[in-house]
Amino acid sequence: MLCRLTVENYALIDRLDIEFAAGLNIITGETGAGKSILLGALGLVLGARADAAAIKDSGRNCVVEAEFDVRGYGLEPLFGSLDVDYDERTVVRRVITPAGKSRAYVNDLPVQLTALREIGVRLIDIHSQHQTLLLGDSRFRTGLLDSVGEAGDRLGEYRRIYGELRRCESELETLRVRAEQSGRDREYVSFQLNELREAKLSENEQQELEAGLSELSHASEIRDTLLFAASELEGAEDSLLSRLKSVETSVGRITEVYPRAEEFYARLHAAALDLKDLASEAASGADRIDADPRRLEQVTARLDRIYSLQQKHRVASVSELLALQARYEAQLADIEGGAEAIAQMRQQVERLRAEAVRIAGELTAVRTAAAPRIEEQIAGMLAELGMESAVLRIEIAPAAELRPDGADTIRFLFTANRRMPLQPVEKVASGGEMSRLMLSLKSLVARSGQLPTVIFDEIDTGVSGSVADRMGEIIVRLSSGLQVINITHLPQVAAKGSDHFFVYKEESASGTATRIRKLAPSERVEQIARMLSGTDVTEAAREQARLLLGDRAC
Repeated sequence: MLCRLTVENYALIDRLDIEFAAGLNIITGETGAGKSILLGALGLVLGARADAAAIKDSGRNCVVEAEFDVRGYGLEPLFGSLDVDYDERTVVRRVITPAGKSRAYVNDLPVQLTALREIGVRLIDIHSQHQTLLLGDSRFRTGLLDSVGEAGDRLGEYRRIYGELRRCESELETLRVRAEQSGRDREYVSFQLNELREAKLSENEQQELEAGLSELSHASEIRDTLLFAASELEGAEDSLLSRLKSVETSVGRITEVYPRAEEFYARLHAAALDLKDLASEAASGADRIDADPRRLEQVTARLDRIYSLQQKHRVASVSELLALQARYEAQLADIEGGAEAIAQMRQQVERLRAEAVRIAGELTAVRTAAAPRIEEQIAGMLAELGMESAVLRIEIAPAAELRPDGADTIRFLFTANRRMPLQPVEKVASGGEMSRLMLSLKSLVARSGQLPTVIFDEIDTGVSGSVADRMGEIIVRLSSGLQVINITHLPQVAAKGSDHFFVYKEESASGTATRIRKLAPSERVEQIARMLSGTDVTEAAREQARLLLGDRAC
């Protein structure tokens, strides 16, 4: 339950600190005093969107802090899943900076707003006077049936399967679109790939062909030059080797008389051997050179094909052409594998849809079983609230397709007079009827669920007299099992609270501020009397207030 609420620098609130008790807590005050501001502040710690415009003093932060007693509500797994420390006295804090930035904390650990909202919906249910519109909301109607039918675990499993189904359906559609696009690309990719495959390119082919082309193009010149070199070195009468041999012989004659000549002789001999090898290699090279016009034509044609492919694909090497060929092969494989991927994903979608349909059928069964119980209990509460002839019928029909919460279309049909036909509740119920019906539904949900706290914001709008008194009795009964905080303008309801808080405005030199304080028993008499008679409180009104308060007036 909500134990304490501290608000600093929010709207008209400079600072307030309220402690709430178990049971029924009543909040009253004049119109415009700031009762709704309290709900706005509380909404911040439950994950509502922050607005820097709500900060009272733009020079400092707005801070809202709420302390909850969460013992016995089974919230440990939720805290664990959110990686938040569990504490039986959980403190939730929200800080809004003047720049509009927001920070959230649970037990002093920073958390995302999504985590704050997940925790918040398990701690408090706030019903404002505008929420009667929820009667026309299919999610509210479905949630009511699931709450009463205790379908939480089954609904959670359905939502998991449904989410996976939607993801797979989206992926299947992506595969289909890609396959359609790929089908249009297949002919182009196949043509480009076949052209590259037919070229039978190899990694170093271009360099080898370019070198061979140079040799073939200058074959005659190369052969003549090599033959000339071989002849000049060794073949001619006055060749370089024959003259070098004469020099070598002459130097050899003086080695006995000039020892240093031995080195000259050795070097000359080595040079002669090198030149002899050179002459032999030149002659052999000349024999290998062949001016082959046919081979020249083949090499030229092959290089032209490679150059043409490089120009077409705007690349500079055979390596890049081979890389492009590999990409086309992968793309074609992806195109050809698309049909298989689509088939596999379609099977997955069909499996998930069958599972979702199965669980949705179980949810339908739970809701169908819960509907008569809800109708019966609501009829009893409405009769207690002066609507003895009122009838609520819950109509459950198959939806056209699976939905996030199952496969049901749920309507609430209502009539306040049995002689009148049933119509959708949001179209026929008056304001007062809506208030009584929503209180009955909210009471049913609260008893079925595990919420620690329910807050009613003027749920009694549109009722008065004995009906207001009986509405108060229902709220009192509800508060015996959970904490109820009720903002009301009805004295009959306000008198039934265990604790009574009064919201008022206070003028000072620094401006207008909203205040709240817990009323003592004698102050409650005066406040209830004022709600009964207006500004001028009569003794008769005080006496009536005492009667309404009973023992609580002491």
